[in-house]
Amino acid sequence: MSAQHESLKHKPSDLIAGEFRELSGNALQSHNPARPSEIIWSGTPQLAHVDEAVRAARAALPAWSQTPIEKRIEALRAYQELCAARVDDIAALIRDEVGKAHWESKQEAGILGGKVDITLDDSATGAFSRVQGFDLKLTETRRGLCRFRPHGVMAVIGPFNFPAHLPNGHIVPALLLGNTIVMKPSDKTPAVGQLIGELFQEALDSIGAPKGVVNVVQGATEPSVALTTHEDIDGILFTGSWPVGRKILEANLDRPGRIVALELGGSNPAIVMDDADLRQAVLECGRASFNTTGQRCTCTRRILVHEKIADRFLDALVKIGAGVSIGAPDADPPVFMGPLIRDDARQAALQFADDLGRAGGDVLLAPKALNDVPNGEGGHFISPGVIRVDRFTKSDAGPGRDAGCDIEIFGPVVRVAVVSSYDDAIKQANATRYGLASSIFTQNKDLANRFLVDAKAGCVNVNAGTAGASGKLPFGGLGISGNHRPAGAFSVDYCAYPVASMVEESGAAAVSPGMAFEDSWVD
Repeated sequence: MSAQHESLKHKPSDLIAGEFRELSGNALQSHNPARPSEIIWSGTPQLAHVDEAVRAARAALPAWSQTPIEKRIEALRAYQELCAARVDDIAALIRDEVGKAHWESKQEAGILGGKVDITLDDSATGAFSRVQGFDLKLTETRRGLCRFRPHGVMAVIGPFNFPAHLPNGHIVPALLLGNTIVMKPSDKTPAVGQLIGELFQEALDSIGAPKGVVNVVQGATEPSVALTTHEDIDGILFTGSWPVGRKILEANLDRPGRIVALELGGSNPAIVMDDADLRQAVLECGRASFNTTGQRCTCTRRILVHEKIADRFLDALVKIGAGVSIGAPDADPPVFMGPLIRDDARQAALQFADDLGRAGGDVLLAPKALNDVPNGEGGHFISPGVIRVDRFTKSDAGPGRDAGCDIEIFGPVVRVAVVSSYDDAIKQANATRYGLASSIFTQNKDLANRFLVDAKAGCVNVNAGTAGASGKLPFGGLGISGNHRPAGAFSVDYCAYPVASMVEESGAAAVSPGMAFEDSWVD
């Protein structure tokens, strides 16, 4: 049981100023969720490293921000090549530390380098085009300039469910635009966080970048608080839960100049109308509900199905949930679902389903703890759940009092309500404090177009499930799903700020009314 996964080149470490600082001990450990006795990473975080990492990033900022952008692009291209060359190592580590099915881990590993292409796209709809400076003529003698400057030192706080992809989505555009980074991975996935640091450091070293451009500090709550309240950072890029996001906002109320970009999960609805392609609707809703064992912020949590097709839809959805393959992520043939990240997450999902049933929900498919999965000794496996409720409400009083309550649970449990009309469906779909993703299944183009306007979410799909997004589009939500700082292709927008300049090319300053001036005063 090694505490150093074979994908890592260094022992469990922090990365500060280009140096990997070994973290001996075992105060923080990650394990394989399929085989919890298998330790992936083990070390004792050092809170003092937060200050050191921020100082290193601050020291590197002047040189990095003044490095020609062509050189910064060269570093990103080197990183892209490393990601492609080591895609199998990255996938194996994600699989072993997160518990994702191998095919899904390979997907996450495979899109890391693609973020570079998306960020560098300077076409009319490309990301890079939105942060290009420009000049224009204001008067015969005066020019107007717009230039984009980096914010400075950016804190990147990563989640466990996409421990490579989501931090990568912040770091790549931030580096392009001249920022430096202090990354704090999830305490559940420190090994993936370290691997991302290793890849960026190798790429930066290859072009002779200053030390400290990318730094990584490990730990749980204490380093996160220290980093997000640090006086010498300029931005916080966070993916996680609303309660933590709220604390970050509260801690930074007196820092209005600090950029804070939050992606905070969702209670995502899907509407299935009576004219829907039923096969498409069932497959997409089933996939989006149970993908990643329900641990995506875009997973479908609530389904509104029209009464005319409800029986057929529900019967098919239950069969999909009961029939998905569940097992060790490295199983052959491949499984659809691996384990949940921790046993407490499994217990929370099971308790949620039990509470819904006690509150009046009709448990059509009860989620169950699975303790006899082959090659999954003691793993945190769970089967999908499908629960029918009367209707969805905006209440967050708790499942003990309201089966249709507005609560996000990070597990493969989906609720379904039957509706008689689109108007009722959209009303319930929007009955949420969240607003990340929303879908409709219909063959009526007019209704689909109406939904694109009516749905209160940042990601609104037609005949496609809520889970999954294109990196070529913005990604973010409304309400307590985010704060209007969408990531995806729009992540460049929160990595730099525009500076307006007026340049006068003559000396013919006018004397304003009420002013007195004689040229002899300056002769």
